[in-house]
Amino acid sequence: MSESKAVLRPLSTEDIPAAFQLSAQAGWNQTEEDWRTLLDLAPETCFGIEIRGELATTTTLICYGRTLGWIGMVLTKSDFKRRGLARKLLQHTLNVADKMGIETLKLDATDQGQPLYVQYGFRGEHAIERWSRSGGETGRFSSVPGSPVWCEHDIKYFGADRLPLLERLAQGNSVLLEHRAYLFARPGRVCAYVGPCVSDNPKDARNLISLCSEKTGGSWCWDLFPDNRNAVAIARDLGFTPQRHLLRMARGKELVQDIDATYAIAGFELG
Repeated sequence: MSESKAVLRPLSTEDIPAAFQLSAQAGWNQTEEDWRTLLDLAPETCFGIEIRGELATTTTLICYGRTLGWIGMVLTKSDFKRRGLARKLLQHTLNVADKMGIETLKLDATDQGQPLYVQYGFRGEHAIERWSRSGGETGRFSSVPGSPVWCEHDIKYFGADRLPLLERLAQGNSVLLEHRAYLFARPGRVCAYVGPCVSDNPKDARNLISLCSEKTGGSWCWDLFPDNRNAVAIARDLGFTPQRHLLRMARGKELVQDIDATYAIAGFELG
């Protein structure tokens, strides 16, 4: 294929339907609203390669200041696989992050993707797993009123300032609060999604996750660190089972996240 027919460019809101088709084709749970969130938060660092007017591959980079950049949505349409497009777009994204002076880059990698990321200087950090629970149609989300405690506490657990992300996720989605613990939940393409959930007390985390999943009902998915034994215990008690195994990988400066206080991540594409 001629290089002149492949156009590497930032994604725009007009690309959302095509981008959603890419993630749905891969069997992922993101909705069009999830893509819109990425583009709202990172309009200049979500990229795609277009071939003859068709979106062939994507990669997103959401930045939490200069401290952390998160790479996600590394997708290639089946018709365009094995042509080096994903590698080309990943290299471009890394170059952009380096020029921006991002200190640490992270991503959650499948077994298939890990060898590629190692070639670009990523190292393994933590195992991460998707757990799920089947059920009927998910009911409406509801929120428990309370102050936005994540504004004050989240950075010390996550390791970087992701307040704009949390504020964006709070718009139209469920936010549950108990003491200094907080849980976000949102609809997904296949099942509702738990996360992020942060708590320095296992009892508070259990109460929030139980309230969210039991009261709302339906099918759920939940991405957690298996090293957080309290999160695993809660998941098992609530009828969740592990479905996918990934590896959190990092490049650049070491950035520590409080795994014991992290009961659910925000998403593979968000960290």
